[in-house]
Amino acid sequence: MAKKDERFVKTYEQGVVNVSEIWVDRETGVNYFYHAAGSGAGLTPLLDRDGKPVITTVYDEE
Repeated sequence: MAKKDERFVKTYEQGVVNVSEIWVDRETGVNYFYHAAGSGAGLTPLLDRDGKPVITTVYDEE
């Protein structure tokens, strides 16, 4: 898992060749969806059904 001084923490991952991940910004709590397939990749804020960013409280690991 992430060190306390790292800003982003990966909270979910799926796949090997086609990779999907969710990253959380520890300062803002905003979730980001990352997807990579072949030589292409993309990153976007993860949105709820109302179009607002998904916010997660990230606790420091002990």
